[in-house]
Amino acid sequence: MSHKRIPKRKAAIAVGGVAALGAAALLLPQANASQDGGAGGGASTARTLKADDAGDLAARLSKLLGDAFAGSYYDSANRQLVVNVTDVSGDNNVIVQAKKAGAEVREVDNSMAELQAAARTLRTKASIPGTAWAVDPRTNKILVTADSTVTGTRWDRLESTVDGLGSGMATIKKSAGTFKTFVSGGDAIFGGGARCSLGFNVTAGDGSPAFLTAGHCGVAAEQWSDAQNGAPIATVDQATFPGNGDFALVKYDDPNTQAPSDVNVGGGQSVQILQAAEATVGQQVFRMGSTTGLHDGQVLGLDATVNYPEGTVTGLIQTDVCAEPGDSGGSLFTQDGGAVGLTSGGSGDCTSGGETFFQPVTTALAATGATLGDAGAGGGQQAGGDQQAGGDQQAGDGQQAGGDQQAGGDQQAGDGQQAGGDQIGGGQEAGAGAGDGSDGSGAADDPSGADASNGQAPGTGHASGTGNAGRSGRSGLTDTH
Repeated sequence: MSHKRIPKRKAAIAVGGVAALGAAALLLPQANASQDGGAGGGASTARTLKADDAGDLAARLSKLLGDAFAGSYYDSANRQLVVNVTDVSGDNNVIVQAKKAGAEVREVDNSMAELQAAARTLRTKASIPGTAWAVDPRTNKILVTADSTVTGTRWDRLESTVDGLGSGMATIKKSAGTFKTFVSGGDAIFGGGARCSLGFNVTAGDGSPAFLTAGHCGVAAEQWSDAQNGAPIATVDQATFPGNGDFALVKYDDPNTQAPSDVNVGGGQSVQILQAAEATVGQQVFRMGSTTGLHDGQVLGLDATVNYPEGTVTGLIQTDVCAEPGDSGGSLFTQDGGAVGLTSGGSGDCTSGGETFFQPVTTALAATGATLGDAGAGGGQQAGGDQQAGGDQQAGDGQQAGGDQQAGGDQQAGDGQQAGGDQIGGGQEAGAGAGDGSDGSGAADDPSGADASNGQAPGTGHASGTGNAGRSGRSGLTDTH
């Protein structure tokens, strides 16, 4: 029989309700609207593009321009793709080609090869817990971020390394919070005392229904439930963290589970996920998490490296979207239905803001051999409609959400809460529970281990421990969103 979510916290929406409403108002009315204003002018006039189309164009120009390509970003105000180029003095053809393709061309000093070399130097000399860096094409420099734990000799070491890169190569930014992983996400899921969020439902390579979540959640517990202290409904198949990513593929124990690729965004609404999408700097994105609900922001950098207490993770997306403990593994997506990322970690919260890093979905799918979409089980319900619909959701069981399903078991219901609320609600307890490490639920962070074990101390990070409960303490990085 297919798995159905049990409505659990209807009031969950309250945790991130107000902020979520703002993001929802921005997202839902335009969910099916095109941002494409059509082509701009001739060969030398940048075209008006949707963010997803700008990302596709950037990928093509990266190959076309070769060594002259020095990064690109989406100018959301003018809805244009800006492409950085170097070494074009004597080769006007490079600029002509980029302009003909519809991009705004900008000549810069630092080549992509130089920026990547600088990033490697940082990796070698400054892999200090509490630091992160990514190429910022808007400034044509590497943006280095240090959290509040980087002080004294560690700060001196970081600053010295950045200075050694040369003038105009990198800048340092101080973050008020601490980097950690956020174990909660769109719909709440629970495992061994840890609490995370479901990212996107997928179909595993063998055709079985599964979902993607954060890797630090996958190494924290082997079995996951959609209800706190509930019976397991899914088992981890693959997990990567730390290292080259932060993602896990978790297979549903019931092969008949219906797992539609929708994201429950609250208020009885869901966004149908149509495809995996690459992130573009400057692009607007939305994050759904079980603790804080729906929030939006912009992509700030790609191929980011983050030094969590548990270890270094590479290949992430850096954003200014907020997140808090319990949001780990949650979905990052576009208003057009593109699955972009899985919440990894960061600093700050949804009151003061901060940085949040995400695992690219495209990389996770390629590594696990999974594909977006349900396993063939009753697709329709998935959508949302009914699932949310209330009772019947069950059928679609709210799974609708995609992640929610698990998490939100409760969403079930249609209670509408399902939507945001519960998913958040998963957070249901979530936010709340979070506090309670006791049940681990609160542990949203726990995943990081932190809470999970009741916050036992700082531990090494969920990463390590397989053991849930004590799964180690919250890493600094790991437990936040």
